[in-house]
This record gives sequence, C-alpha cells and structure tokens, in this order.
Amino acid sequence: MSAPRAEGGIPHIRRALPATPHREETWPGANEDKLTKLRRNRLQRRAGARGFELRHSSYGYALIDSARKRIDDRSDMTLDEIESWLERA
Repeated sequence: MSAPRAEGGIPHIRRALPATPHREETWPGANEDKLTKLRRNRLQRRAGARGFELRHSSYGYALIDSARKRIDDRSDMTLDEIESWLERA
C-alpha cells in the first residue's frame, strides 16, 4: 500500500489483481458461436419483417406477436423450429 499523495491528489493503493480463471477457447467453438449469433440475428430480422419479435430465455426461443402473446404458447422453441415456423407463415 502506498501513502497518500502529498500534492493533494486522489490517494492510490497499489496491489496485485487476483488472477482470472483461464478459459480455454477453441477456434471451432468460436466459429460455431458466431454462426449461431448470425443465424439468430437473421431470424430476428425475418420475424420483425412479419410483425413478430424473437425473444430468448433460459428455456429457449419464443415468437411474440403484436398483441404480446406467444406464438403456439411456447417459449422453448429452438432456432430450427423458429425458422420452420417463419417459412410456413
């Protein structure tokens, strides 16, 4: 710990930061995550063009209509199900 500055500035404490846990990432995993994100964004735009909103929760995805009701009363759809539903609509 260092002493407060004599010139009236803000006192600073110097200490080592705790080490963050190392998270191993792989290129294929990063590429897969990026493709999932791009697909979700594309489906979000398609849903918005039809007047729906795509939402995500810990259960899965849901399509919300303009009356704020879930389509098929489901909030556990996968991106594949969302895509097939948008193709049918």
